[in-house]
Amino acid sequence: MFQTTADKEKDKKTKKKAKVEESDESESEKEEKSKKKKAKGKKKKERAPSPEIEFDDLETFVMEPAPQGVTVKCRVTRDQRGVDKSLYPLYYLHLDNEKKTFLLAGRKRKKSTTSNYLISIDATDLSRGGENFVGKLSNLMGTKFTVFDNALNPERALPDMSNARQELAGIIYETNVLGMKGPRRMTVIIPGMSKDNERVPLRPRNECDGLLVRYQNRRMENLIELHNKTPVWNEETASHVLNFNGRVTQASVKNFQIVHNKDDYIVMQFGRIADDIFTLDYNYPMCAVQAFAIALSSFDGKIACE
Repeated sequence: MFQTTADKEKDKKTKKKAKVEESDESESEKEEKSKKKKAKGKKKKERAPSPEIEFDDLETFVMEPAPQGVTVKCRVTRDQRGVDKSLYPLYYLHLDNEKKTFLLAGRKRKKSTTSNYLISIDATDLSRGGENFVGKLSNLMGTKFTVFDNALNPERALPDMSNARQELAGIIYETNVLGMKGPRRMTVIIPGMSKDNERVPLRPRNECDGLLVRYQNRRMENLIELHNKTPVWNEETASHVLNFNGRVTQASVKNFQIVHNKDDYIVMQFGRIADDIFTLDYNYPMCAVQAFAIALSSFDGKIACE
């Protein structure tokens, strides 16, 4: 469903296989949880950790789409300690496994005139010119954001645009009919996938050719449109709820699931488990940088519908 070329039959087979794998994993998880429950009595049920994921090159891993049929389970932590960090918190993304493998760090730029978050593969190096810089989240229009990789601004790129930056995602927050306290509405636009399951490069020459403008003008070739799943009102808790399958434990306006409209396939989910700790899970065709940037956008103070 995400491919931009005529390869639908292959996609259906892949989806069917993925669902079988997910079903098998779900059954094994249930059996394991049942055993733990019997053995440990009333001990609190733990969240399922991320599948065993290993990689040789961190930068390559965070830019590549999640493997098909595998949910990459992560954890986002927010560091607000100190006067400076209360205004400009540090955000960290780790795999939610025993090793707590570090993936990415992000921080809002202090001297930028717009909301601008730098994303790095080094928790100690969050500079724009550093070699660990892999992407940025930019907010130019109120509740609209664009995610870029670490390549050059098109104004400084070669004429053939081969070294120009790619747009990885466009994020739009909309006000809702329930007012400020209601659930937020999100639209996420990401580049489509080739028949080889690789991201189709999108290197706009100017702002008029970017993801957000293409979406606005309904020029959706090679693009994937995603939305947040609408929460259901729960009378018992008097709140809007979503089923996170145990991965989210605290109510928050920031909790959301990003789905593909055609079949409610969850591409990403994000939610609170403690004051400054959140789970972030993503699936194909999303990569870690895209998912982390979308999560960072939900923290931005400009979100009028928060």
